[in-house]
Amino acid sequence: MKPRTKEKIPELQLVRAMAILAVLMVHATSYATVQLTHSSLYVVYNALNVLMKYGTPVFIALSSMVLFYNYKDRPMGRQLLRRFYRQRLLYILLPYVMFSLFYFILSLMAGSNEPWSIAALAESFALKLITGKAYTHLYYIFIMMQFYLAFPCVLWLFQRYRQFPQWSIVIGLLVEWAFIISNKFLFQVQNKGSWALSYVACYMLGAALGYYYPQLRTWFLMRKGERSFADVLTWIVIWALWLISATIHVYMWYENRMNGTSYNSLVFELMYNMYSLSSTLVLLQISFLMYRRQHSFVIRKLERLGTLSFGMYLIHPFFLLLYRQFSPHIGSPQLIHVWYAGGFFCALFCSWLVVSVIARFLPFAWILFGQLPGTGKGSSSKETLLPQPKSFYPKADDTQQAT
Repeated sequence: MKPRTKEKIPELQLVRAMAILAVLMVHATSYATVQLTHSSLYVVYNALNVLMKYGTPVFIALSSMVLFYNYKDRPMGRQLLRRFYRQRLLYILLPYVMFSLFYFILSLMAGSNEPWSIAALAESFALKLITGKAYTHLYYIFIMMQFYLAFPCVLWLFQRYRQFPQWSIVIGLLVEWAFIISNKFLFQVQNKGSWALSYVACYMLGAALGYYYPQLRTWFLMRKGERSFADVLTWIVIWALWLISATIHVYMWYENRMNGTSYNSLVFELMYNMYSLSSTLVLLQISFLMYRRQHSFVIRKLERLGTLSFGMYLIHPFFLLLYRQFSPHIGSPQLIHVWYAGGFFCALFCSWLVVSVIARFLPFAWILFGQLPGTGKGSSSKETLLPQPKSFYPKADDTQQAT
């Protein structure tokens, strides 16, 4: 018997939009945090760069939320497993391989010191591909592939042990911090941020949100008459933790960058962990409240941005690289801020335009950007793009919502 189709959660597109804007802002301000230390506006660049670091953990939590929401009632048999991994292979792993190759070639053309023999290049590319290092932002896809491998086991635990979902966030925190502490004092793994264990708490938070979503929807909306005193108090605590962790995190990074102040790495980890988890909840509540005005121009554009976020994530560093390479660098202290702002808007609008156009006119767009709105069955958007024969597209289920 075919499982009943789950109701879509359109508010998540707004969260995705806010997450991709955050990713773009972090990358656009990265140079400024190094080059503008003597500027009177450095405090602004530092704050933007640090506060927008919620992008990756929020994307991870959203992916987990959608997966557990869609799969929690489905027995994880062989057929479902085959279909699940087929979707990830086609709509996530294949675009990842394509863009890894693209950025690898781009790095060679930009003057990389990579050896030019075919065997050495192939070995170098293979190593970067399996470690998510073909370009700086691709570590996120590498992390998600690790979580996809673990997903059937975690789902089985959710389905087998009824108490497990209730304790999932606590378990995620314990596992993540066991990794953080043991890595600091024992293993000292390089590129710790490229390993899924660094984000287990965000993943388990998303899993709990997806598993209990029907009950949590009214909690996010906080409508008059449906909210209790405990609900209000809980949200006050969450927003307070968000503000406190954000303020401390920004201050610590400012002192470290400007004055070389050294802090225990575990304190950095704690603040970032608190900020990431609370940001996920805060952004979800904001999106639910915003979506009440779903017909407004801003909401419609943010929703569209959210549907294209995966493709934009993959391609935006290319436009930022072109901008920094070929746009005239303004030397004036007064106008240099315009140049940095231009990098953000160039990355935003160029990637938005390219992904939109390719989604509309290229039949095999999913090879580059995964499941896009309007590109076949399983599209997460009601907007109709250029119609194509069904044979062009593999059958999709929840991939667009899960990325």
